[in-house]
Amino acid sequence: MKARQLLFRAGRPLLAFVAGAMTLLAFAPWSLYPVAVAGAGLLLALWRTASAAQAFLEGYAFGLGLLGFGVFWMHISIDQFGNVGTPLAILITLFFVAVMALYYGLAGWLSLRLAAGRGRSWQALLLFSSLLVLGEWGRGWILTGFPWLTLGYSQIDGLLAAWAPLLGVYGVSWMVYLTAALLLSLVTNGSGWQKSLSLGGLALVWGGAAMLTGIGWTGPAGAPLQVTIIQGNIPQALKWRRESRQMTLERYLGFTRRHWESDLIIWPETAVPALADQVEASLLAPLDREAREHATSLLLGIPVLEQESGRYYNSMLSLGGQRGRYDKRHLVPFGEFMPVKILLQPLVEWLNIPMSDFSSGQVEQPLLDLAGYPAGISICYEDAFGEEVIAALPAAAFLVNASNDAWFGDSLALPQHLEIARMRALESGRYLLRATNTGISALIDSKGVIVARSPVFEQYVLNGEIIPMQGMTPYARMGNWGVIILVTLVSLIGVVSLRRSDR
Repeated sequence: MKARQLLFRAGRPLLAFVAGAMTLLAFAPWSLYPVAVAGAGLLLALWRTASAAQAFLEGYAFGLGLLGFGVFWMHISIDQFGNVGTPLAILITLFFVAVMALYYGLAGWLSLRLAAGRGRSWQALLLFSSLLVLGEWGRGWILTGFPWLTLGYSQIDGLLAAWAPLLGVYGVSWMVYLTAALLLSLVTNGSGWQKSLSLGGLALVWGGAAMLTGIGWTGPAGAPLQVTIIQGNIPQALKWRRESRQMTLERYLGFTRRHWESDLIIWPETAVPALADQVEASLLAPLDREAREHATSLLLGIPVLEQESGRYYNSMLSLGGQRGRYDKRHLVPFGEFMPVKILLQPLVEWLNIPMSDFSSGQVEQPLLDLAGYPAGISICYEDAFGEEVIAALPAAAFLVNASNDAWFGDSLALPQHLEIARMRALESGRYLLRATNTGISALIDSKGVIVARSPVFEQYVLNGEIIPMQGMTPYARMGNWGVIILVTLVSLIGVVSLRRSDR
């Protein structure tokens, strides 16, 4: 009997791990978005009969399954460009996953502690779903944040995505967890009033999404613009070699000169593999004049050294009109800067990652004028942070994300990053132009729908039209605080209700 009980207890975390791994299928490139409800439902079903300690283990196992398979691609950049070797790169990646999975474990532990042995109740199910969202939010900002694979992203092609302009990606996550909780309550709770409550909740979540689908939160601010995105497809191993610089610049210049009829041409992140002052006279000044002659705005990625301070910035530079610069604000730890560098200097020298000593740009930066409209710019990983993207609103008529996903090879990172960019467009009600070095480059409309996209690892020129937009979605006004306040209130109501029912 004891052996059977031990086997049962050991099997529960394994089942949670499978649920997490299965949930990955809801995300791009598979986009089987209903699977997210099934994966979350399986985790919540386990928590219904768990102690706080068991819930921690099961939540942790769920996180390991989801993130372990979902972001294992991180080892590619650590291995190939961190100079540590494949075994150590894999160990570093697994350690990172082990830390990030703690958020799911802590959500489970706290849920069962607050439920005080009432895990089977409908109040506890609501509490579980709310604390999972708070866990995702915490993962998105603590220690600079890692919001990758937030559950809401998986719904970008589903009906629940309609909640994004109102509550953002965490609000969409909440609707997924609530759906799982309400379905579980409908199946497991026997009383008539509880079933009615569950059905009413499902009607609110899904009926609300159906009604929100038809709302146009933003509208056109002007005539369509012709845009061109140039995907140079420069291999990461060659990108920073001095002997490859001329070839790289000739490639981008050649494609650009064939498309001067466009209103806006975009080169990706660090497309120019040299410091701005090194190529000012030979490239930037002549290119600025040429763009002005054709009445075309040009936006290009280039690192910038400020001579006075000695600081380097990962920047986007606008030419052809009002010259401006955006410096990346949210840097990637260890990839673009080294935390507590004084203590970790030996690690900096050992990893020897190219261009990994950037400084953060100012939080408040003027918007760049592109093709006669102010534009909100983000670089690479920055578009994973919704509140940072909407900081450009309502002034920005469209959004641009410039990236270099070549760091991660032909992996899940590419479609996952595109999925994130689509959510930012939907949240803000703005077209988003995504320019990458090796793919996936894309034009995304204000509903998060892909208008055009590039193949990966090919030289490619993406042409299309975008519509400048004006207006504000509710999410753009409230940011993440709207859903976080709602989720917190629901959690408090659940706890109070549980305590009263114990009397």
